[in-house]
Amino acid sequence: MGSFARPAFFWAGAAACTAGALLHLPMYLHARHMGYRMAGMSVDAPMLTGMLLIVTGVAAVVHGLLPRRSGALRRQVASVRVRAVDDAPLRPAHVALLAVLSLAVTIDVMKPMTLSFVVPGVAKEYGLASPLNPGGDVPVSWLPLSGIAGTMTGSFLWGWLGDRIGRRGSILLAGVLFATTAVCGAMPSFSWNVVMCFLMGTAAGGLIPIAFTLLVETVPQRHRGWLMVLIGGNVTVAYILTSWLAATLTPTYSWRILWLVGLPTGLLLIALNHWIPESPRYLLATGRTEEARRVLARYGSTVRDAVRTPPTTEPAREPARSGYRGLFAAAFRGPTLALTVLAVGAGLMSYGFQMWLPTNLGRLGITEVSSDRVLRDSALISLPLNVLTALLYGLWSSRRTVIALAALTAAALVALAVLAETTAGHGLTLRLLLLVPLWGISATAAVLAAYSSEAYPTPLRALGTSWAAGTSKAGGVAILALSVAAVAVPPLGVTALLGAVPLALAAVAFALYGPETRGRRLDEIVTEQVPARA
Repeated sequence: MGSFARPAFFWAGAAACTAGALLHLPMYLHARHMGYRMAGMSVDAPMLTGMLLIVTGVAAVVHGLLPRRSGALRRQVASVRVRAVDDAPLRPAHVALLAVLSLAVTIDVMKPMTLSFVVPGVAKEYGLASPLNPGGDVPVSWLPLSGIAGTMTGSFLWGWLGDRIGRRGSILLAGVLFATTAVCGAMPSFSWNVVMCFLMGTAAGGLIPIAFTLLVETVPQRHRGWLMVLIGGNVTVAYILTSWLAATLTPTYSWRILWLVGLPTGLLLIALNHWIPESPRYLLATGRTEEARRVLARYGSTVRDAVRTPPTTEPAREPARSGYRGLFAAAFRGPTLALTVLAVGAGLMSYGFQMWLPTNLGRLGITEVSSDRVLRDSALISLPLNVLTALLYGLWSSRRTVIALAALTAAALVALAVLAETTAGHGLTLRLLLLVPLWGISATAAVLAAYSSEAYPTPLRALGTSWAAGTSKAGGVAILALSVAAVAVPPLGVTALLGAVPLALAAVAFALYGPETRGRRLDEIVTEQVPARA
């Protein structure tokens, strides 16, 4: 399914990273008689050795994944249009890829979600300022701020890496970093926790956009849209799994275990590398025809289905050479604007409305237990609604689904802002008011990832998906920065309206500029402005 440029370096580096991560565990286990409280402990020799092995191992992994002739990639990418797998039937190889990448997306989404579950334990162990300990000197919000800032950084960085070391290489590098940054759970000082949380976020932020780039370039045309939205809806599954792990493990092993489980999940992703191919479009575009032939054969296509066009006739050549600036070239400016506004709305919903929802429900007089039940029920109910969203996106219209979803969620947020206080004592009514916004959070994230990976040509696809993912994190960084600055948590009505406004604007922007992607070959999707119509 595609080999590494330097396999010896990759596997030696992965082994060094694994050994380095394992050498962090003795200190954690030594603290078991203290309830796994490690604050104030001195770093021992095995942990220092492990840190050195991790740094060396990551460098070796990157060198092993970096393709030869990488300096010529942009020129080659700009000269190819590919139809290779659009018409292929759905085969067992596709199913295996979907299963592996679905797992990868779930693991990835669990990382930022874990922040809300570890923050109370971190604040208690280190005596940090939090709602339960307002007398602390250092805000515990530094931890989620560093994590979300890391995911934003990773989204933009992996967009750049996706065109340098390939889609598969970028996913495997994220897996290695997932495994190594799990040592955040063994860091004895809060400052080291903040640093490692940023690095962990960097790995998590890059995986989803690259995974969707690989999916869109591999899955047959008629199945592409609904499958990607369905996988994107794994944010709900990730929330349920994270809350289950927190409830099951943290009472015995402390909050640190939620970070340490990243080690086996990252290693699992690397172990499944056989079922993660390199994108055939990327291989063809970078002149690796023989590798592309083997991948295409597995997916029911041949290299003869690919079309190579002279560089002078490829309209996306100049944007491809200008990096992220290419997303704002004349041909792509409208769709990029629409996706940017949608991404801002998605970020404000996730890191503003949803993150502070338990706190705001408490302000309405709802107990913590009742609040958890409300959120759990809404997450479970949203699972079938995510399936409905996927079917509408893939079988009805991608563009109209985005417009309807954005408009409906915005309207529901406005209704919640107006009616929340008067319905706080009515459990069923409050659940109904929360249902659409909480479903909209996962559904919007799913369609954002799917649409951004379809709306751009091969030279810009990794950049486009990464831009949308990174922009969605920017709202979270802004909200958490306010918390670090000791600004009070905004009330429910404010957080709801902060999400509603950009979503309403996104519905208008997609009506004006969003191209239809359903049922079209990737290289036939017109990314220029389309006439305004609902």
